[in-house]
Amino acid sequence: MSKAFIAEVIQGSAEITGVAANRAATDLMEAIVKELKKNGKFTLPSFGTFTVRKTKARKGVNPRTGEEIKVKAGKTVRFKASPSLKKMV
Repeated sequence: MSKAFIAEVIQGSAEITGVAANRAATDLMEAIVKELKKNGKFTLPSFGTFTVRKTKARKGVNPRTGEEIKVKAGKTVRFKASPSLKKMV
């Protein structure tokens, strides 16, 4: 799924211009990111839940050189599909 696809669906559903639909898709994505930053979790009922998880620092391997490297601790976003989404798919 892409931002263009979301904008196209919004445009067809709301019968608005492409520019307005693109702006709405951008605003939607920004709102989701803002909510993830604020609460660490975002749920769309009947679709699923996005959660922010911390990752620990670890050792990795450069695939080209085989050299060991250090990977810093960070954050990642996980998605868990709702049971109703799993049934639909």
